[in-house]
Amino acid sequence: MAVGTERPGIGRPVHRKDSLGTGLPNRAGRQPPGRRAEFWWWIYMRISGLLLLVLAVGHVLVMHVFGGGVERVNFGFVALRWQSPFWRTWDWLLLSLALLHGINGLRVITLDYVRRPGVRVAVNWVFYTTGVVLFALGTEIVFTFNACRWPGITDALRLKLHC
Repeated sequence: MAVGTERPGIGRPVHRKDSLGTGLPNRAGRQPPGRRAEFWWWIYMRISGLLLLVLAVGHVLVMHVFGGGVERVNFGFVALRWQSPFWRTWDWLLLSLALLHGINGLRVITLDYVRRPGVRVAVNWVFYTTGVVLFALGTEIVFTFNACRWPGITDALRLKLHC
């Protein structure tokens, strides 16, 4: 074949550069990263995904399926439930793992699709800031919630809560 007449990509695997700078052959998905921070985020996503599956399915079963279904879920139900440190910890783990898992997923999406480094950093900082604010608010609510201080609480609920 004459020099310069060969069409690129014919007969050879096509490599593309993604935003991480890795040339991947023409196939779906990514290779597991090397043993740096990206590797540990990769491991975290798998472990937190499994934990979130257990926590979320448990949440749905307890809150919406067993014991009377969703009709019983109201302020009093949550107030009684959150008297137990077990349920507060369960809900806090669900909140914190879901937030970190979701924000890390958004970070990976921006690594793949946002090409300009400055825009990518700015977008990621918006995600990080939003996550920190939501985590702080959620943590404060879960651990400082006291139904006895709420106005309009019924006398029957006050007796159940031992206010």
